[in-house]
Amino acid sequence: MAADAVPGGRLAPLVRIVAAGKAAPEMASAATRRLGSTVRGGLVVGATPAPVPDGLAFVLGGHPVPTAGSEDAGRQALAIAESLEPQETLLVLLSGGASALMAVPAEGVTLDDKRRATERLLRAGADIHALNTVRKHLSAIKGGWLAARTRGGCRALVISDVVGDDASVIASGPTVGDSSSFQDALDVLWRFGGEATYPPPVVSRLRRGADGAMPDTPTPDDSRLTRAKTRVIGSRRDAMAGASREARSLGYRVVQIDDAVVGDARTTAVSHLRAALARAADVRRPACIVSSGETTVRVTGRGLGGRNQEFVLAAAEALGTGLGVSAGRDSSPIILASVGTDGIDGPTDAAGAVADSTTLDRARLAGLMPDTFLADNNAYAFFKTLGDLIHTGPTGTNVGDLQIVLLA
Repeated sequence: MAADAVPGGRLAPLVRIVAAGKAAPEMASAATRRLGSTVRGGLVVGATPAPVPDGLAFVLGGHPVPTAGSEDAGRQALAIAESLEPQETLLVLLSGGASALMAVPAEGVTLDDKRRATERLLRAGADIHALNTVRKHLSAIKGGWLAARTRGGCRALVISDVVGDDASVIASGPTVGDSSSFQDALDVLWRFGGEATYPPPVVSRLRRGADGAMPDTPTPDDSRLTRAKTRVIGSRRDAMAGASREARSLGYRVVQIDDAVVGDARTTAVSHLRAALARAADVRRPACIVSSGETTVRVTGRGLGGRNQEFVLAAAEALGTGLGVSAGRDSSPIILASVGTDGIDGPTDAAGAVADSTTLDRARLAGLMPDTFLADNNAYAFFKTLGDLIHTGPTGTNVGDLQIVLLA
């Protein structure tokens, strides 16, 4: 086999595949087409039922919190890794959602313990780095453990849904050494609610690990990982590049903002909009401002929505009243959209939402008060009433969120 058969180096003559994430079926199909008869079976773990290549098994996992299917998938993946001979290669294909879709609880915790801890962190507004620090220390497969369990070589190709493209954070790094510790995971619990708000077995395991009663996750220089190589092959920048190309083809002058959009959605939205418009102040119209990233939401209400919908709702009043937001040297209409590149924003059927300078007036005519919906984390109901939700359906991959501002 040629050295470039798979990015990252030469594979052994026999290959076993473990693919997990929203793009897992497509990635596995591409790999089997490229590698042909060298593939000797494997596993595909997805968020929705999908056909997979002959010889590969499919398991339906859960997202954003793991299910019994996730645990079954994780245990099958470990069994494949442990069955490899030294001359074989484990090809791991990871994409957004893999951390929840492929889960194996570590000693002392159950899947339900992990699920409750994950839900608590998500509701408290933990970002993916904090969330996966805890996940890795409650897992027997994440934090490098999958690669450490095989005698064969390991090559991982990863589509990043994490700002910064840190391979140890993406999917909680099953093939990458972990530089975080049990103490770091405990610190995350304190930052997001305190130990008393998490399942006792979770706190007990992290405490015992921090006290040195059990080995930590494999570190980047762990000898068991010397045959493992991981490469990021896609990220939010690819989504931005695609959006920019499409905007130019439609006649827009494009401003691309490379700095990631992060932080709490409702507090970041207006400041980001102001900064974006300032960048485009001297750009001829029509203009399109493209940015990307991943914000967080602290859930205190009982409504329905996602971070993209909340981001746009938080900016709607600024678009309608000014509040220091200016389109530049003229009064060009402004349109803002924010969408999840996986087509799924939070626990909803929408990818995101769109707002413009008319949103506030239309909401008032419909008897909707944006602040009330924002306080209840109920952006979905707000935009559904106005007909301003964006529906794309699942896209089959995830590289974070994309924000688009149009200036006529």
